[in-house]
Amino acid sequence: MNQHVHKHSDPTSLDISGMTCASCVSRVEKALLKVPGVEAASVNLATERASVTGGDPAALLKAVEKAGYKGSVRPKDAPAHDHGHHHDEDAAILKRDVIIAAIPTIPLFLVEMIGHIHMPFHMWVMSIVSMDVLYVSYFLLATFVLFVPGFRFFRIGFPALFRGAPEMNSLVALGAGAAWLYSSIVTFAPQLVPAETRYVYFEAAAVIVTLILVGRWLEALGKGRTGQAISQLMQQQAKTARIERDGQVSEVPIEEVRVGDIVLVRPGEKIAVDGQIVEGASHIDESMISGEPLPVSKGVGADVVGGTLNTSGSFRFRATKVGSDTMLAQIIRMVEDAQAGKLPIQAVVDRITSIFVPIVIGIAILTAVAWFVLGPDPKLTYALVNAVAVLIIACPCAMGLATPMSIMVGTGRAAQLGVLFRKSEALQQLRDAKVVAFDKTGTLTEGKPALADLILNDGFEHDEVLALVAAAESRSEHPIAHAIVGAAEKAGLALGEVTDFTANAGTGITARVDGREVLVGAQRHMNHLDFSGFAEAIERFANEGKTPVFAAVDGRLAAAIVVADTIKPTSKAVIDALHVMGLKTAMISGDNRRTAEAIAARLGIDEVRAEVLPADKVEAIKSLRQGNGVVAYVGDGINDAPALAEADIGIAVGNGTDAAIESADVVLLGGDLRQVLNALAISRATLRNIWENLFWAFGYNVILIPVAAGLLYPGFGILLSPMIGAGAMALSSVFVVANAQRLRNVKGGTA
Repeated sequence: MNQHVHKHSDPTSLDISGMTCASCVSRVEKALLKVPGVEAASVNLATERASVTGGDPAALLKAVEKAGYKGSVRPKDAPAHDHGHHHDEDAAILKRDVIIAAIPTIPLFLVEMIGHIHMPFHMWVMSIVSMDVLYVSYFLLATFVLFVPGFRFFRIGFPALFRGAPEMNSLVALGAGAAWLYSSIVTFAPQLVPAETRYVYFEAAAVIVTLILVGRWLEALGKGRTGQAISQLMQQQAKTARIERDGQVSEVPIEEVRVGDIVLVRPGEKIAVDGQIVEGASHIDESMISGEPLPVSKGVGADVVGGTLNTSGSFRFRATKVGSDTMLAQIIRMVEDAQAGKLPIQAVVDRITSIFVPIVIGIAILTAVAWFVLGPDPKLTYALVNAVAVLIIACPCAMGLATPMSIMVGTGRAAQLGVLFRKSEALQQLRDAKVVAFDKTGTLTEGKPALADLILNDGFEHDEVLALVAAAESRSEHPIAHAIVGAAEKAGLALGEVTDFTANAGTGITARVDGREVLVGAQRHMNHLDFSGFAEAIERFANEGKTPVFAAVDGRLAAAIVVADTIKPTSKAVIDALHVMGLKTAMISGDNRRTAEAIAARLGIDEVRAEVLPADKVEAIKSLRQGNGVVAYVGDGINDAPALAEADIGIAVGNGTDAAIESADVVLLGGDLRQVLNALAISRATLRNIWENLFWAFGYNVILIPVAAGLLYPGFGILLSPMIGAGAMALSSVFVVANAQRLRNVKGGTA
């Protein structure tokens, strides 16, 4: 597992509080983009963060404040993963305010509503208190609700309105404020309104504020859960480490471990930081980074990753990466970057919502005028109630949350499955992929030579020949020799004593093993021997692009041996699964055409680009795009970096090189090719979830604004009360948050 997942040059990250809907997002973005030196700005409602390239941090904060919000610069190496904690605080404050608002609202609502429905109750209330006293009581209760727990709507909404940039809080403040103001006039200066319109709507104003606070509280609870993937990654970090300095062993906080320290690890302990084993051996559970459940065997010289779990032996390792350089810290940073990012689809939503609120205020004014001019008596009352209903029902907070909530949960779930989306745009692009192209060596294949075939001549035993040839080759440095020796060791064969070893460059080797003469080399150097029994095998190998070497024992041809780069066990299943998903597959290889086509045929790959030099891989990607559409490219080596950058979606296999990971949009941790399917499954599920959210959020507004304006009244006598509007609006946001949470249960792709 390669640990070098570089940081890319970080833009300034700001925490922004006070944003409640998509129009807030576009307002903050516009303000930031006006700051001198700013090249790009992206604001995310779900994480309440802005990412800004260029510009002076002090000027950025000033711009945020001028737009009506609070901002702070997030330190580069802060444990900046406090979404959950931040939303917990929000939720606690909102819960308190919901209780404070509900205590006066409930009696106000019950007295007024039961009085409307049950006349004897109304008469009983009138016998206890006069209408004047009742209205003043209503006024006191509603005023407390609007201007204590509900003051946030006025504090943010009216300044935004006066700046000519109204947003969601403006709608609530206008709606609830209008109902309260009208009712206050009826209570204290009834002569100002016609006798037939002297009704009060204090209960509507109070219920609107209380319901919207309930919706915000539930939303904050949901957002807190959304950050769980990062919280879980944070919990993987060890708190302390036992280190050896100057011959003394001491336990120190994780922050005090330095590069070069020797760290001691006992069975059952978490590994503190990244490093390299210098003594001992163990099995380590790396499922945190690879998703692979089986512990990995590690010995001296092996790399270990901070946050993984030591399951069996004890060992000492030298720290190579600490603090924000460890792989876990960088994984967390990548997940955060993806969660704070934006999909192309979000830009469209932002544009719509930035003009949406002014349009709604316009519709509310038209509604009031239409009812006042054309409506039945009491005209003023109908005009007010329907205009307020329009303002309340139309709050676009669900629209603003639709995309970022899904991105947060989707990218978090991907990280749990071992897939890192380094750029959130890749979520949307991957869903649109038409062809998945693979680098061959090290991606579809193991990337190192191994014994692929050993065909025996009559009268020879497999283990006998393999042991003799391996013993002879044990003195050679050739990669083919290493593969043969490795196969014998894997089979547990004892190697005989070697004497008289000679290596002839380009021809092969000769040796005496336990007194028997062994010759290993190419066919052209053994033409004095009888090859008739191998004619069929030689032809088959030629068709597959493989070149065998031959072994002779005591002057007689014993075996044909093929050493080749073997296909990974999961490759075939992954290719089959991609075909089931409706995707085309391609392979790009530097191998000769026959070898590449033979491997492609075995795997069922659709298109092959063979004999491609590293420099030509970019051209190969371009030609695949012309023929098929959006291309995802999966690679792992330094020579794959340009192709990963050229592809629409570059997917780096996580045990690959730094250069590959740096050039990629998606990183598969642990190097298991099946995670390509996980990435696709998450991408498709997230986009589907976003469309569900947008359909709900937009559809709900489009359908209910005309109803709130009274469009159904002439034909059906149906009006939408502002209170029902407030409840529906709160429910709309809660639906979007809850729907996004479903992504936490997405299963990975199967192969």
